[in-house]
Amino acid sequence: MTNSALGAPPALEGHGAAGARVASVLRDAILAGEYGPGDRIRQEDLAVRLGASRVPVREALRRLESEGLVTLVANTGAWVSRLSLADCEELYQVRERLEPLLLRMNLPALDAEDVTRLGELAERMERSRDVEEFLQLDREFHLSCYRIETEMLGETVVRLWNRTHHYRRAFTRVFRAEGDRSVHHEHHLLVHAIERGDADEAERVLTSHIRRTRLELSRHPEVFA
Repeated sequence: MTNSALGAPPALEGHGAAGARVASVLRDAILAGEYGPGDRIRQEDLAVRLGASRVPVREALRRLESEGLVTLVANTGAWVSRLSLADCEELYQVRERLEPLLLRMNLPALDAEDVTRLGELAERMERSRDVEEFLQLDREFHLSCYRIETEMLGETVVRLWNRTHHYRRAFTRVFRAEGDRSVHHEHHLLVHAIERGDADEAERVLTSHIRRTRLELSRHPEVFA
């Protein structure tokens, strides 16, 4: 990875800009599965790889810790956050309650252009044969429904998405292996509910959608070993 691919040369960046740059690159790498749950993140290696000093690297790690992607242990180091089965079930139950509420709050702000885009994303997910492409489209599909800035709910939902991202990857592999098409059906149902402005139905579909992932993951405890 070259500095030219990462934006401004580090020498021209302040620590704040460099920290944001390092956080952006590391966030993308974690979400893409380049680092797995529990993997050690060595600050010195990251600094060399990204051409940054240790100060912005530490700042980036603190930022990603606040987003739920990284776990920092004082005087020890940094690791990609991992969850136990019990942790994951708890986070998914929180998502089941908060995310449909956030969708309801955002529904009046979603226009015909948004609905068209959501429909396109649902179609692309259904056609996709690549797990990483599906995960990227799925994240865009759901988070693009939450456009209104809220005091805390939007940030909380993104943090929950980040913390459970690796386990959605595992779920995606499971439902593909089993030939389960339910996830695609639910995406289309959600688009139709949003198009009609039916907040009750949209909440119901989204709650069921999140719950089904939780229940499927509970059937595969080996994912958390």
